[in-house]
Amino acid sequence: MGLVYQRIRIANAARPELEEVDAKALVDSGAIDLCIPKHIVNQLKLQVLEQREVTTADGNKQVVDYVGPILVEVFGRKAYTGAMVMGDTVLLGAIPMESMDLLIDPRRQVLIPNPENPNIPGAMAMGFQTVREVGE
Repeated sequence: MGLVYQRIRIANAARPELEEVDAKALVDSGAIDLCIPKHIVNQLKLQVLEQREVTTADGNKQVVDYVGPILVEVFGRKAYTGAMVMGDTVLLGAIPMESMDLLIDPRRQVLIPNPENPNIPGAMAMGFQTVREVGE
């Protein structure tokens, strides 16, 4: 499968008065988080929340800033998340994709809304049992 890219919108969730950023993101279901370059952090005035140790694809480890809160929007679907500051391109990982209920269509090599939930994002709450009212 080739590389999949998607236009996304990124905003500072704590500062909605700031202008959002449109970005071309590399979609990577093998990555966990959202990753953004330093210039986007500066543009959105994002706060450093903590440091995280990242293992890159080549096996190297590095400590990077984790910033947020971030609002990501794709296809009108939104996710609130943080991001690791690294690289020179935006990388959309599995956690924000799951939160927005998005899938990679491998045949067409595009990102799509989950066909099982075409109108709004769906979610699963496995292991959760509904509490029943007395007398049911």
